[in-house]
Amino acid sequence: MRIDVKTLPVNEILEDISETLQSELINNSGELTVKIPEKLGEGYIRGVSFDSGMGIITYNCKFYEDIEIHFSLNTVHPLKFIFCSEGSVEHRFQQDSKIHKIDTYQNIVVSSNGYDGHVLYFKKNVASHVSSLEIIRSVFTHRSNYDFKDLDPTLKELFQDAVSKKQFFYQGNYSIKAADLMDDISAKDYTGFLRNLFLEGKAFEMLVIQIAQYEDDANGGNLPKILRKSDIEKVDYVAKRIQGDLSTNLTVESLAKEAGTNVNKLQEGFKYVYNLTVNKYMQHVKLEAAKEMLQLSEKNISEIVTSIGLNNRSYFSKIFKEKYGVSPKYFLRTKKKLVNDEIEEEQD
Repeated sequence: MRIDVKTLPVNEILEDISETLQSELINNSGELTVKIPEKLGEGYIRGVSFDSGMGIITYNCKFYEDIEIHFSLNTVHPLKFIFCSEGSVEHRFQQDSKIHKIDTYQNIVVSSNGYDGHVLYFKKNVASHVSSLEIIRSVFTHRSNYDFKDLDPTLKELFQDAVSKKQFFYQGNYSIKAADLMDDISAKDYTGFLRNLFLEGKAFEMLVIQIAQYEDDANGGNLPKILRKSDIEKVDYVAKRIQGDLSTNLTVESLAKEAGTNVNKLQEGFKYVYNLTVNKYMQHVKLEAAKEMLQLSEKNISEIVTSIGLNNRSYFSKIFKEKYGVSPKYFLRTKKKLVNDEIEEEQD
């Protein structure tokens, strides 16, 4: 199925989509929603425009057939920051045959040349959550943008290109902050006027994150500063590695190398996910395992200390008491008392 969009800004784009899908357009204080008809799929397409020249379109849907959305209006097209947090979507410039696939946790920044449009492809039976931050530069540049001071030169030229002289394409993996922001935008914490203010604030916040991310990638050989979803996948790998090998004293350096990242990124990821450093997380996992063995196994304290990769019983007792408020011996005494009480009950 093909959907043709021949107008701007975002609120008028939603009107075109609503008309083609023959689905009611729901207006909530400027935020427009088109529900996907049941015969065509499930979910919704939602959007909102702001006086600043920015707008947000969110596609949170699954179609039962392949869908093409052609943005083909006969004028300069917006600068687009498109990001995918679930599923996938494909993009191409209207006058170009090359297709760019945007997978989960990826984003693109695109600007067409002249009046050249864009096409988005949604594959059937693929649940996708895709958002597009759209900037009409001829309007946006009328703000007090302070000559885009300190902005990356390429992006500065891109923002100032109000008549779209040059085509631009960039693809990368978007950051954790961007992922969290997409969740915020999808939430319904506010309604009416407050919702509109909230969304405009989030749109500016998303723009800041997208620009920072692009500049982060442009550092080339320098270490990236922004945490990405791919970094979190490496955190998950290392966490499982630690859980699966309690008897070995793994180093942060060796774990980072094994996961294909650097120590700083790994530490940052663990602080984000667990609010702990790698070593503190390792200690937490070992102590939790020790507590469980004290409660459930027949091992003595020395055997447990060895099984979690420690060689100092006094140190183990110290960190155990710091974490749980009681000594390992207390757990053993409690366990023995419970066993004795059960024996006495059976004898009675």
